Amino acid sequence: MLLINLSGNILKLFCLSLVNIFSCLKHIKMKTLSKIALLLVLAIAMFISSCAGGYFVYSQPVEPVYERPLAPYSGAIWIDGDWTWSGGSYVYVRGHWDHPREGRAYVRGTWEHNNHGYRWQRGHWR
Repeated sequence: MLLINLSGNILKLFCLSLVNIFSCLKHIKMKTLSKIALLLVLAIAMFISSCAGGYFVYSQPVEPVYERPLAPYSGAIWIDGDWTWSGGSYVYVRGHWDHPREGRAYVRGTWEHNNHGYRWQRGHWR
């Protein structure tokens, strides 16, 4: 049994199979059905836009020059700075020292270029 509250009216709808779903839909007001359809379209659009593959800029930002601090402990490895998307543009985040990960290597981030522009591919452990 499926209960749907429509403007204070509770409709008891028995939707036990795909065939019954269509018979249930004719009991729902067209205005409500339009709202449900709009929400579904918006949800799908948001999902598709989140899969777009990152943010692109027309020109590759220039990496700032700064002095690397001394290693805080023996065996520390330097992780190069990274770019993050904030407020409509890429913002540089300074590098840092980190513990090495056993059997893994750090791959520095790179700028990828295609016909959309430049996109930052973050650094990662592999």
